[in-house]
Amino acid sequence: MVMVEAREDVRCDRKAVEAVIAALAARVGNRLVTSQAVREQHGHTLTWIGNQPPDAVVFPQTTAEVQEIVRLCAAERVPVIAFGTGTSLEGQVNAPRGGISLDFRDMNRLIAVHAEDLDCVVEPGMTRKRLNELLHDQGVFFPIDPGADASLGGMAATRASGTNAVRYGTMKDNVLALKVVLADGEVMTTARRAKKSASGYDLTRLIVGSEGTLGIITELTLRLAGIPEAISSGVCPFPSVEAACNATILTIQSGIPVARIELLDALQVRACNLHSKLELPETPMLFVEFHGTEAGVAEQSQRFGDIAAEFGGGPFDWATRAEDRSRLWQARHDAYWAARGMRPGCYPLATDVCVPISRLAECVTETQRDIAASRLFAPIVGHVGDGNFHLSMMVNLEDEAEVARTHAFLERLVERALAMDGTCTGEHGIGQGKMQYLLSEHGEGALAAMCAVKRALDPLGIMNPGKIFNL
Repeated sequence: MVMVEAREDVRCDRKAVEAVIAALAARVGNRLVTSQAVREQHGHTLTWIGNQPPDAVVFPQTTAEVQEIVRLCAAERVPVIAFGTGTSLEGQVNAPRGGISLDFRDMNRLIAVHAEDLDCVVEPGMTRKRLNELLHDQGVFFPIDPGADASLGGMAATRASGTNAVRYGTMKDNVLALKVVLADGEVMTTARRAKKSASGYDLTRLIVGSEGTLGIITELTLRLAGIPEAISSGVCPFPSVEAACNATILTIQSGIPVARIELLDALQVRACNLHSKLELPETPMLFVEFHGTEAGVAEQSQRFGDIAAEFGGGPFDWATRAEDRSRLWQARHDAYWAARGMRPGCYPLATDVCVPISRLAECVTETQRDIAASRLFAPIVGHVGDGNFHLSMMVNLEDEAEVARTHAFLERLVERALAMDGTCTGEHGIGQGKMQYLLSEHGEGALAAMCAVKRALDPLGIMNPGKIFNL
């Protein structure tokens, strides 16, 4: 099977790489790995972009070690690629020019919790599920929940979001401060724990979403939320995707503080039924959740039910027990794996776009018509409360015509979103997969400014090169 369009960059000088590997081996011992299998595990894992492994993988344990590694690499102009759990979807952890992958598996401590201030400090290898396990007894939680149990450093680097974003925001809203190792090995702290500041440039948000191209995150201060008094979840079928989207739009415009509102088209519901052993009606559906007081949740649920009925939705099926809610949302988070099981032998391609919510129904329905006309397998799921939807495409890479149709469809998908004043990606990021759309979305002035920032902070071009743009 031939993978698709892994850009062939010139790899860094072999003697320089060998010098860095020898120096690292003397310092970290068996925490430096050069086996082919481990190196390939640290290339991409979840996209059709070809695997481009680093030359070595190091497992640092402290910020000081990261500084030392970066300084060694800078001296020889060897690339450095940060690695969390490898769940990014646009080739962000590939090493097109070779170099050293820094796996933050061992930097996974919860450093401090300030429950009274609703914040905590963690190392980048901590995963979101593990953090919430550790926080639960203190009555607080971290609300950002991409489908994968991603590392928090990786989530910040890709500006992740997830099903709770409609209420709690994305990583850009929930990272208060960062400790970052820059390309010269110096450490930068971007902010303090205060909930707001008007002091200087917003370096925190500069780093959040930079995909490791400006520096390496070694510590995060995160905003927390109180665990709600009451939680109510359920599923609501609709006669069409358009009806479900229109119900979502009116729900948001009516000011109902929904915590989660997720769209699944009929094909995705069928996939989830098979994968997660559910018995949902195989029709377009919204998964919905409300957080608040008992009275508040009851009122929100009633108002949503009334809106759904206006668009032919219902009946609303409540998941009243905690275990039923967990099963429901786990099925939603497993949508990618469910789709993979529907077309064995094909390769997965997950992609996303985001549009203003007023254009959501139009964008999704036009996309469905395009999928049908293109004869592609592409279930749709979406964080539709903020206009973001995803396609879990399964592509037969042995079929050149299907690959060509897929490429053409992806270009039309992005063009459609941009024409509606949207973005080429709501949460997956740019990586290698969507670099070609940056100019169309941002224009020459903004792209030039981004490149100027990159050159200023990384003049040698060693920080995750070949991602976002090629410099």
